[in-house]
Amino acid sequence: MGLTAPRPSDVHIPDYRDRYVMRKLPHVTALFWAIKIVAVTLGETAGDLFGITLGAGYLTTELIFLGYFLVVLTLQVNAGRFRPALFWAVVLGTSMVGTEISDLLDRGPGDGSEPNGVGYGWGAIILTGLLAVIFVVWWRTGQSYDVENIASRKGEILYWMAILVSNTLGTASGDWLSDDTGLGFGNAFLVIAGIMVLIVLAHYLTTIDTMLLFWLAFILTRPLGAAGGDSLTKPADEGGLGWGTLWGSTALLGLLVVLVLYQSVVVHRRPLNPLPYPENRLTGEPQRPNGAVVPRKPSHAATTTGAERE
Repeated sequence: MGLTAPRPSDVHIPDYRDRYVMRKLPHVTALFWAIKIVAVTLGETAGDLFGITLGAGYLTTELIFLGYFLVVLTLQVNAGRFRPALFWAVVLGTSMVGTEISDLLDRGPGDGSEPNGVGYGWGAIILTGLLAVIFVVWWRTGQSYDVENIASRKGEILYWMAILVSNTLGTASGDWLSDDTGLGFGNAFLVIAGIMVLIVLAHYLTTIDTMLLFWLAFILTRPLGAAGGDSLTKPADEGGLGWGTLWGSTALLGLLVVLVLYQSVVVHRRPLNPLPYPENRLTGEPQRPNGAVVPRKPSHAATTTGAERE
């Protein structure tokens, strides 16, 4: 009995819908927000350490931080799966770069509050407009707005652009609230904390879009962190603990390392679920994935438990 070649209809060609993409971005949990606040607070104190305490100036500090940010961002975009240390290194980079961009835009170059910037109010307006443009592009290119389930390369790049501008806007809006309105750091902190409480209540008690609340909280955690950083580094006669930018940054870095290591252990024990192969939200066409492609969904990823999300 001779062998015959299989007919085209007998050959199974894997469809992209049968494949999955390893997750690159974490679930948004209480741990996520805790690490985010520590990271952006460290970005604030590190910016002050380099730009003011060490006298490097905003422009030189910006170039140093920008180099760091581009390196860790490149590594993150090309990673095959979620790596907590790398992810939070990029978030820290957006905070450091964003702080210097905001200071350079609002105050101008130098090592102090120079008078030749656009000012805090205009800086916040410009950055709000830029963030709005990013979200319009995000929508028009058919990417998912769900920040927990981004599986395309283009979607992740837009995600990082939005995070960079959000942290920069958070710096500018926090400076405007504390300085231009006359509230001061302490009262500005209370106002921002109050708004954050309202956002949490809105998440649980209303039908307001979750992604809108996420980005509002993401922006506001930046000035919240800045106020926390000032409480560590400012002298006692200004309401701070007097640690200075060096020891304040060192303490925050230590806390950040501990939290990231904890998240790494959690993820190692309970790997994050892979995501369906990305499709364009508008056209339904497959997109370039942002993580490693796996042929089938692992058995452990059939459901997402509460423990996995922590």
